[in-house]
Amino acid sequence: MICLNIDSVTVRRGSRDLLSDVSLNLSAGEVVAVLGPNGAGKSTLFRAITNEYPSASGRVLLGEKPVSDWAPLECALQMAILPQSSSLSFSFTVNEVVQMGRTPHASSREHNQDICRRALLEVDALHLANRSYTHLSGGEKQRVHLARVLAQIWEPPLVGNRVLLLDEPTSALDPRHQHQTLAVARAFASQGVGVIVILHDLNLAAQYADRIVILKNGKKCADGCPAEVLTRETIQSVFDIRAMIMAHPVHGYPLVVAE
Repeated sequence: MICLNIDSVTVRRGSRDLLSDVSLNLSAGEVVAVLGPNGAGKSTLFRAITNEYPSASGRVLLGEKPVSDWAPLECALQMAILPQSSSLSFSFTVNEVVQMGRTPHASSREHNQDICRRALLEVDALHLANRSYTHLSGGEKQRVHLARVLAQIWEPPLVGNRVLLLDEPTSALDPRHQHQTLAVARAFASQGVGVIVILHDLNLAAQYADRIVILKNGKKCADGCPAEVLTRETIQSVFDIRAMIMAHPVHGYPLVVAE
């Protein structure tokens, strides 16, 4: 089932196309990794999905309706986004920050608290619940905001499917928490959530994604399973890196090793 349909979207700023005729379908239960060099249009794609950047042409459908046609509350029950950075300078506790994700829900305080506790446990941050958010490290803050967006779409909505958009969620994390974050994304996908994650690490994308989409200069230049997309030729063309591609000795997904 297609839960998100990005259909020939172009995003223009002045005379420059930040995205040019990009199409992408996301199915329920699928993890799609979006890769590309800096300035390729990855974050612009997320802003187009959420209608922060209106499309000059094309459309984005959440379910069967354009994203712009959904009421904000209805959209928030279906789609959550973790941006690259989240600015928050007030001395909220971690638990209070995560509870912000429950704002769209008309559920009891006890129920919301239980979901926030479970979301913090998922991201290995339950021990931070009573800490001041402003006193956390960058990686801890990133995990707290991940818990917030998980809490937002923890339960299936009455209408539509759930979509989780993660913009470089591993950028400030140590290796253990990088893998844990993407394992959480995979676990949510197993519950029928469609996940799009922007990554820079090709090997993390190969390990956790069902499909990889590569953007370059605002255009989609590859879309397929990791073994189809992560080829020596594509990596050289897109990232200007000479690399060897080999199969993981146990799991078989491609490993990219720079020469």
